[in-house]
Amino acid sequence: MFFARAPSAAVPGPAPADVVLHNLTVGYERHPAVHHLSVCWPAGSMVAVVGPNGAGKSTLLKAMVGQVPLSGGHMEGLGPRQIAYLPQLPAIDRSFPISVQELVLTGLWHEVGALWSWRASHRDRAAQALAAVGLQGFERRTLDTLSGGQFQRALFARLMLQDAPTLLLDEPFAAVDQRTTDDLLAILHRWHAQGRTVIVVLHDLHTVREHFPLTLLLAREPVAIGPTKLVLTPENLARARGRQEAFEDDAPVCEAPPAPEPVAVPQVHQEAT
Repeated sequence: MFFARAPSAAVPGPAPADVVLHNLTVGYERHPAVHHLSVCWPAGSMVAVVGPNGAGKSTLLKAMVGQVPLSGGHMEGLGPRQIAYLPQLPAIDRSFPISVQELVLTGLWHEVGALWSWRASHRDRAAQALAAVGLQGFERRTLDTLSGGQFQRALFARLMLQDAPTLLLDEPFAAVDQRTTDDLLAILHRWHAQGRTVIVVLHDLHTVREHFPLTLLLAREPVAIGPTKLVLTPENLARARGRQEAFEDDAPVCEAPPAPEPVAVPQVHQEAT
């Protein structure tokens, strides 16, 4: 493991940018789900976001893509064409009557707009993406005929066509088999090698230690940020568990302390093991 900035020239479209969160607070009504998070991840980072249940991990990603409004702070490097987002599998309706090819083609929304006017070149790119994730020949299958692993592979193919420099994924290996997990991890490593920023919510700490150079340990507020081997210590994990709290209906307003400068996390490159 060594400190280095990943190459960025291989990423077409919008240029990769550092992801900067300034004193970020996100909540629902009076309940802060994430508060006072400041961090700067260099373009090309590969980051795991971990923490106990209810730590605010999924809420953080939703805030980063604009699905949950900020209660305080601001973000940089997360414009509309700069990010692609993969939510948790239960959040996606697989009964919607479209084919696998049509699902993957929606990754080209930024090229075709709301009319969904697909050309032969678009269908060729979708076929190439499906082949890259091991779903060659699945183009005409409907979503409800796919296994959990096959459906996740199709969603990764859609991410390929979005071609964003920053990718946010929420528990992408949940409820999929080990072979699919290994194949999708290889795709994440390829994206990282291309200079893309990859930020992934995970619960399996073994996978984090083996594949993710940087980690944010979150328990509604940041517990530790930085190189994974320095973050995932027994002491930090115990602190994260100790910070789990239940919502309180009569909780006071979360007063922000003076905004700190974002923690500048050094780029770390780690070969897949």
